[in-house]
Amino acid sequence: MPRIRIGIDTGGTFTDVVAFDEESGALVTTKTPSTPSNPADGFLAGIDKVLALVGAGGDDIAAVSHGTTVATNQLLEGKVDRLGFVTNTGYEAMLEIARQSVPDGYGNSYFWVKPDRIVPRDLVLGVEGRLDVTGAEVRSFDEEGARAVARWFRDHDVNTLGVCFLHSYANPEHEERMRAVLAEEHPDCVVSVSSQVLREYREYERAMTTLVDAAVKPRLSAYVTNIQQRLGEYAGDRAIPFYVMKSNGGVLSADEVVHQPITTVLSGPAAGALGAALIAKVAGFDQVLTSDGGGTSTDVSVVIHGEPTLTTEGSVGAFPSKIPMIDVVTVGAGGGSIAWLSPEGTLKVGPQSAGADPGPLCYGKGGRDVTITDAHVFLGRIPPHLLGGEIPLDVEAADRGIRELAERLGLTPEACAAGVLEISAWNQANALRQVTVKRGLDVRDFTLTTFGGSGSLLLCRLMDVLGIPTVLVPPNPGNVSAFGLLTVDVKNDYVQTHVALADQVEAATVAGLYDDLTAQAAQALAVEGFAPEQHHFVRTADLRYFGQAFEVRVPVPDGVVDVAVLADVAAAFHAAHRGLYGYDFSCDPTQQVEWVNLRVSGIGPIQRPEITRHPLVDPPESFGRVNVRAVCFDAAEGFVDAPIVQRSDLAPGAALSGPVIIEEFGSTVPIHPGFTARVDEYLNIIVTRAEGAQA
Repeated sequence: MPRIRIGIDTGGTFTDVVAFDEESGALVTTKTPSTPSNPADGFLAGIDKVLALVGAGGDDIAAVSHGTTVATNQLLEGKVDRLGFVTNTGYEAMLEIARQSVPDGYGNSYFWVKPDRIVPRDLVLGVEGRLDVTGAEVRSFDEEGARAVARWFRDHDVNTLGVCFLHSYANPEHEERMRAVLAEEHPDCVVSVSSQVLREYREYERAMTTLVDAAVKPRLSAYVTNIQQRLGEYAGDRAIPFYVMKSNGGVLSADEVVHQPITTVLSGPAAGALGAALIAKVAGFDQVLTSDGGGTSTDVSVVIHGEPTLTTEGSVGAFPSKIPMIDVVTVGAGGGSIAWLSPEGTLKVGPQSAGADPGPLCYGKGGRDVTITDAHVFLGRIPPHLLGGEIPLDVEAADRGIRELAERLGLTPEACAAGVLEISAWNQANALRQVTVKRGLDVRDFTLTTFGGSGSLLLCRLMDVLGIPTVLVPPNPGNVSAFGLLTVDVKNDYVQTHVALADQVEAATVAGLYDDLTAQAAQALAVEGFAPEQHHFVRTADLRYFGQAFEVRVPVPDGVVDVAVLADVAAAFHAAHRGLYGYDFSCDPTQQVEWVNLRVSGIGPIQRPEITRHPLVDPPESFGRVNVRAVCFDAAEGFVDAPIVQRSDLAPGAALSGPVIIEEFGSTVPIHPGFTARVDEYLNIIVTRAEGAQA
């Protein structure tokens, strides 16, 4: 029987792979360079490498779960192909009007120019027909006009379309008729309709979410189909189950995800947050911040009671996206982030990245810019190689680059390299503040979990800047996102807008809508191969005080929905509102409460890997292979000889005091003077300040 489940997370620099043997419970991790020109090549190279490590063949593969950045990168890079938009006649300027929000309050300028729309105005066409807020037809759908619109897009070679009509969340009939017309008149067109993508009110956000779905659909579909075909070569006639990570913290089969590609826009960061949340929870940490440092960026999120927080107010680049997603904030502070001089002559770091190709100077692939990785190499904080020696680094190239940049800044090379890392640390700290302090949370109440290839390199400085008392570094931190892919269930989300005041909402209506959403979720789980007894459903609702513009999500209990349940949900909303905004005045039970959206998540459980607990041993007097390397922890003090310890030599119970560098296959953990590190029962490194040390 197939027994090996594989998780693969494709990053900007490396593709991370974890294999889980369901029979023995063994976990094997590895990495391989990413292939930006065709990410599928790095994906399959990772499968070959991990199969060789576990001594298995293609017939042993039980399933593959994948975290992909294909959709994310396409949107961040602005590579949106020719895209058309169909809406109601008279509302063709919907995208131009958008919202009145202005980023950063105009920043340092009195003027702000709207960015280009995702669809230019000349590719937006209207069709006559109108529904009211209840879904009742006010004006009939103009089928002849719709056919003329379809033919116009066909004749002008616009082969990707989004369709969004007013109030289609209440009644999808007009959108379905438009899609049928397009299928007849323009059969080669890729179409996304809002009533399938996001059955929720607010027409601008629904239209943008639908257009983003349409924009990424061709490229993601081609990528997923290519991988599926190549996976077929591993097991002959047997189809290997292939799942893709979604932004909401679940996975979905590749056959289904091509129909809802927007759900993958935060695929990789979501897997990392979930993997880190599970590891920290098992280790006994309930309030956790996750920091996933990769080659291009660092992704941070909040975990409370073992679960990452969710949002429907996210965006990818300049594009708002209302789909449920793990609340992740991304900052351009990865290993490949470029150090550069502003026109005023000040040092900046990121968000531009050297990526995997050409990469940092030390990669020796023709890179011309100093990066964060080059600064770490110059200061001796990472070894002169990556992946345990598989990828040697050009230390001299990094040295030359740092010295040239230092000369331009009028600094010593040590101060220049330390300055690059200081700016990077503050960039990461500001991202962590954004998900905590700006949301009423005290960052000092949390344990920071750092992972990713570069995620743990600045942990001591982050502890100083933020006042965080404890940092947890999981085993194989460079592969936590890939591990997370093996811990998540199949999950689909369904939403239906139903706006009604709490004293007027009808329990029977709400119950009927929840039944409809649950039936949709059950049907999707059945398609994924889950028997009815395996189905699990989670109900929530979005509520607000009457007159507010945005909602707060609260749980809705299982079972019959009656008047008492509706009252309990409204009471839970008051408490949630106060908890979110943090002061008594924000919670007023005398105000009118309004129901806005009903939501159901359908979950199909999978078998999770067990995190092994190891008995603690007396701290050994030595740690096996201990080398020494000149490392600079403080530019003013210069280089010191620091012990270099292999993490594989550290048994549970081992304790070390900085300065020391802990190295392993896919990551490095520098422990600065004034900090201590110990290994817990789950092989996590727990970093704290040394007794008496000042922040």
